[in-house]
Amino acid sequence: MDRIEAMKVFVSAVDEGSLAGAGRRLGRSPPAVSRAIAFLEAHVGTELLHRTTRALKLSEAGERYVAACRRVLVDLEEADIAAAGERAAPRGTLTLTAPIITGEDLLRPVVDNFMNDYPAVSVRLLLFDRQVNLIDEGIDVALRIAHLADSNFVAIRLGEVRRVIAASPAYLARHPTINEPADLAKQQIVSMTHFGQDSWSFPPLKNSSVPRTVRFTPRLIVNTVRAAVASAAEGSGVTRLFSYHIAEEIRGGRLQILLDKDEHPPLPVHLLAPQGRLSVPKVRAFVDYAVPRLKRYFERLSHDTKGGADSIRSRRGRVSAD
Repeated sequence: MDRIEAMKVFVSAVDEGSLAGAGRRLGRSPPAVSRAIAFLEAHVGTELLHRTTRALKLSEAGERYVAACRRVLVDLEEADIAAAGERAAPRGTLTLTAPIITGEDLLRPVVDNFMNDYPAVSVRLLLFDRQVNLIDEGIDVALRIAHLADSNFVAIRLGEVRRVIAASPAYLARHPTINEPADLAKQQIVSMTHFGQDSWSFPPLKNSSVPRTVRFTPRLIVNTVRAAVASAAEGSGVTRLFSYHIAEEIRGGRLQILLDKDEHPPLPVHLLAPQGRLSVPKVRAFVDYAVPRLKRYFERLSHDTKGGADSIRSRRGRVSAD
């Protein structure tokens, strides 16, 4: 059996989570998939996958081997493209990753439209609220919200997002005014572990180097962004999220941004790709397609959430008057 083909089967089985899924993806029968993996295990002399009736689990050796297989397959793909030169057209499976909410609400619509324009490209959109190793997990392009460390990745800046404090107009009408971060200690807080479950930090005051920390007893703790947004919009309390999480609620007047003068500096948003992947037609086509669309989104986000709640209401009034 050809070892490269067996590697493709092995990687597909890991990605799909089952031998049957790998068979459907590659157009092979389950016995053929099993033979390919058995061939690799015989070749390396150790078990790569623990098989159960419900799922597959990589062995310790399998975790190392699948990362190596991905690198080999990527190198082969790039070699084929280099040989084909300008005749190579976007095709094959494109693997993307992003944070869950960003991927669902922002990246997925771009992906859907991209696939309509590039019918020979299929997409795996992997959404995680954790850092993903692009090389080991075979990722072509990642959307990252963070300051990036120096690396060999190619980074294209799309815009920036803010960490904002927000509450609904109904909540604010019933509770004490929030003029400074310390006032949050007297409020009902809807908190998430991601943004601080029982305390929030703020930048130091002028002429100080000590960050400010406000501690509180949360009224509600949730573990998803959507739950925090919904509870805050319905008046259950004050929450802290990224500005893009609540963009629609801000535009619709269901939430207001508070303490905008006390925010941390915005975080940059990038598309990230391993060195060399932009020469692959499917990757280059997606980046060229997605970057201008995503930049427009973050420009609008910056405009719509600029200056806090009073500025937003003022701008909305001018637009409606015009």
